[in-house]
Amino acid sequence: MGVKDSSMDNDLTVSGHALIGESLEMRPVTIVVKSGIITHIEDDLHAGDNWIIPAFFNAHTHLGDTVAMDAPANGDLVELVTPPDGLKHRLLAAASRDDLVSGMRSSVLGMVQGGTAGCADFREGGIDGARALYEAASSLLPGLVVFGRDGGEQVAEGLGISSARDVPDLERQVKEARDGGKFIAFHAGERDPDDVDAALAFRPDLIVHGTYATRRQLMQCADEEIPIAICPRSNWALGVAGSRSEPPVHEMIDLGCRILLGTDNVMFVQPDMFAEMAFTHYVYRMPPALLIRAAISGSQLMDSSFFIRKGVPANFFVMDPGQSNMRFSLDNLATIVKRGSSAGIIKKFFISDS
Repeated sequence: MGVKDSSMDNDLTVSGHALIGESLEMRPVTIVVKSGIITHIEDDLHAGDNWIIPAFFNAHTHLGDTVAMDAPANGDLVELVTPPDGLKHRLLAAASRDDLVSGMRSSVLGMVQGGTAGCADFREGGIDGARALYEAASSLLPGLVVFGRDGGEQVAEGLGISSARDVPDLERQVKEARDGGKFIAFHAGERDPDDVDAALAFRPDLIVHGTYATRRQLMQCADEEIPIAICPRSNWALGVAGSRSEPPVHEMIDLGCRILLGTDNVMFVQPDMFAEMAFTHYVYRMPPALLIRAAISGSQLMDSSFFIRKGVPANFFVMDPGQSNMRFSLDNLATIVKRGSSAGIIKKFFISDS
């Protein structure tokens, strides 16, 4: 168990205005951590002005795509990212393993600097591809969940399906993954609703995108408590979204869907959760508290989440609003969403529970 910070001391005390629990109530507190576990959260009227924020969990990434970053690209979703012949897959196949590992590690380091302590990654390349990601993220991300493909699920936490329409032996793959105790995740509804029902038939642990999911499909996600990882910047970058109803964020909220936030392909979008929250707020007018919760809730794929509460590993970061105009905020949650960045982070306490 190790702190991912300049200090390697797993016993610490930190004071400030913290976002507590899933309600994200901001209270002046002192947090006591013993052996990496939060043991006390004590109200403290003299806690100071720093903001203590749960670590982010990026609910959908393709970190391997770092080696294809900003490649000159034209075409639709199929031509760019659909396996096996999309542009990104050709670039991945041409990259050396050393470059893949180095690229992924560079992206992970950037995520950590921005307050992200975990992610759910769809990893191409079979068993070696999954192992390359573990190598790249080693000692950096306490909350890494890998969805492998092409056999990579055998050594990963889960099976990641590009779309139900892309995999001819889908039933076999899902059954074998389930039998092995693996998570199941599907891209679904990214360019139309036609692959959503097939994905939902497998009762997956995660749906990614849902950009064109219908109300009936969203109701099923809500009723069956299947979380949806939305990736708004990627949807716009790839031309599959063009309005505030794509994805239907407010319909998801109204129906009680559990919304997670992800950044998707590093090829097109930097894995920056602050940037994702700001974009989603401005384009979709999603309330700040719901957005921050969506930026953390993906951590619930693990045994313990990043929300700040007693009895869980300490995974949070500290911002000093006094270093910028953020100290004038009249709504701290809104300011975190709209104006937060890695530049405001003064400390990180990221602790693995393994």
